[in-house]
Amino acid sequence: MLSGLMLGSRNSTHQKISTELRDLLTSIGTIRKIYKGNYLFHEGLGANEIYMVNSGLVQVSKLTTDGKELILRICSHDDLVGELSLFSDDPNYLLSAKVLSPGEVFVINKDELEESLLSNPVLTFEYMRWTSIHMRKSHSKIRDLLLNGKKGALYSTLIRLANSYGLEQDEGTLIDVALTNQELANFCAATRESVNRMLVDLRKLDVISIDKTGKILVRDIDYLKSEIGCEGCPIEICNIN
Repeated sequence: MLSGLMLGSRNSTHQKISTELRDLLTSIGTIRKIYKGNYLFHEGLGANEIYMVNSGLVQVSKLTTDGKELILRICSHDDLVGELSLFSDDPNYLLSAKVLSPGEVFVINKDELEESLLSNPVLTFEYMRWTSIHMRKSHSKIRDLLLNGKKGALYSTLIRLANSYGLEQDEGTLIDVALTNQELANFCAATRESVNRMLVDLRKLDVISIDKTGKILVRDIDYLKSEIGCEGCPIEICNIN
């Protein structure tokens, strides 16, 4: 299940903000309850607020040109959502944010946050670095889809899952979280049927195997990397969260 991705990355790839930045955000934010299925915002709408997840799960995604949804992030406690709209005039949200499980978020006014950060260079630097990392993550996922199609998106998703939840074994790297083919498809802007066909092909090539619980063992990760022209991004970029 998607929620299983947020139980804690095995390899500490999930970036968290500092206590100081969190204190600033909570001091100027207001708490709002969120409910499953609702959206915090939609791609293209005016961006006046930034959110920090206090509890629950929020999915950040982008619509592709053929109308498919590409999941870019699953956000949990202390993650920022809508952060790419800061320090820009009349910004619009670049992505959409949908609530996967109920909880609470801190709602932070964009202008107030900008004013607070400008008076604190250390936190401004941290915020910009955090934003830069997540922008690079999103761009790399979109790049894999645009340059290599659905197959490239699936291959890069398997690599990212292995980096985040991989357990090294004699036969390869076990992705220690079970995802359905539909959940994998949502990370690739693909259909469940096409992902199923691609997984079957990878099994025939002995690149992967799948156990009875649905967990994937990546037997030949170098094959996946070569097929998408992997650039060797650091693990803080090449992960699923």
